[in-house]
Amino acid sequence: MTSKKKQFIFDTIDEYFEGFEDWAEQLQERLAQRHSWNQRACTIEPLRHMEITPLEVKITVDLPHTEEKNVKITQMNEKTIEISAKIKKSVKFDDFGITYRRGEFNMLQCRTRIPVPVNTDQMKTRFNKGILEIRLPRKSRKDS
Repeated sequence: MTSKKKQFIFDTIDEYFEGFEDWAEQLQERLAQRHSWNQRACTIEPLRHMEITPLEVKITVDLPHTEEKNVKITQMNEKTIEISAKIKKSVKFDDFGITYRRGEFNMLQCRTRIPVPVNTDQMKTRFNKGILEIRLPRKSRKDS
């Protein structure tokens, strides 16, 4: 009985440090100075929001001027998904009033790191009026 208790305590400590590492990586990403576009790949990073609940992870991505058939969700690894969508009409820097740069963008693309274990095979998506909603059920202790 004590070995199970010790096992549980060490699992809890491991989870705590994994969570801390994920938090530190997210903080580092936020503090890093970077653009929300990639001129070489002709992509713009869309706005997104992640909500973590005890039962699921809900990711909402703003994909304006796209159609559902052009949205692609790719699982990069166990903790990262990539969302990309072709834009109906190319966007230029001039459209944003930026005159000192030249470039044209025809895709929205972002990679999202999921900080908790989820079941990606049970992923549910919904696309409505340019808003993509992804729901991923969290893994239970039994699934891990």
